[in-house]
Amino acid sequence: MFRLSTTSARQAVQRLATQARYQSTSSATASSTMTAKNMSMTAAGVATVGALAYLSMESADANMAADGLHPPAFPWEHKKNLATFDHAAIRRGYQVYKEVCAVCHSLDRIAWRNLIDVSHTENEVKEMAEEHEYTDGPNDVGDMFQRPGKPSDYMPNPYANEEQARAGNAGAYPPDLSLMIKARHGGADYVFSLLTGYQDPPAGVEIREGLNFNPYFPGGAIGMARVLYDGLVEYEDGTPATTSQMAKDVVIFLSWAAEPEMDERKKMGMKALTLLVILTGLSVYLKRHKWAAIKTRKILYNPPAPKKH
Repeated sequence: MFRLSTTSARQAVQRLATQARYQSTSSATASSTMTAKNMSMTAAGVATVGALAYLSMESADANMAADGLHPPAFPWEHKKNLATFDHAAIRRGYQVYKEVCAVCHSLDRIAWRNLIDVSHTENEVKEMAEEHEYTDGPNDVGDMFQRPGKPSDYMPNPYANEEQARAGNAGAYPPDLSLMIKARHGGADYVFSLLTGYQDPPAGVEIREGLNFNPYFPGGAIGMARVLYDGLVEYEDGTPATTSQMAKDVVIFLSWAAEPEMDERKKMGMKALTLLVILTGLSVYLKRHKWAAIKTRKILYNPPAPKKH
């Protein structure tokens, strides 16, 4: 058997030598083609080795709960190009924020005056601002004093500092909601899914005491408990306060808070597009009017008559 294997190996070497001799006598075109193939195979080998080295260094996490369940896409009306915010929903969303969310979460970037002619009248905003006390001063004797709020004041923070906020929430720090829609991947879809996605943990999943299971939150365990329940608030306009309705309204309110200039921006964009269309039409008309005489002009060539000798 060893002798046969040696013979077959010798024959294989002879075949390789014959092929090499044949390749050496081939044309220059075939040589260049083989060189290109060799280079492409070398590049592919280097890329493969690099990918394997990267995978060996980085650990891949196949657990979807590590990044949170991807929220579904909802048909938000204000995301359409020609649509604006639902201002009635903004008013209801502020009510949900005031009665539910403001206990823990702040809205540092929104002043009372921002609500004027958006969801409330000027008198309503003044009354809401005056319900809160703000530290001002110093006065004539150099002391700080408390005064009722004004429309120019920003909405108050429920906690004096971060340490107090963590102490009141078992070590978790409630984030500010001013830019929450812009700060989270998925935006409004994520916040709505998070508010309505609380459920019991599935079999085999253990949640530490003090945390709650929510598949849309990265890791699946969130410190904030479920806060929206049917009938929790009583809307002024009589809208049924279901969990999904309250979540929708507060998400629209937070979308406005993150982008309060959106309606004006869309209005300005429509004006700009209208002017551009008009100017484009005038430009085309003037171009055709000015160049029509030149483009339709004919050039005639009359060769000189031949001289008679």
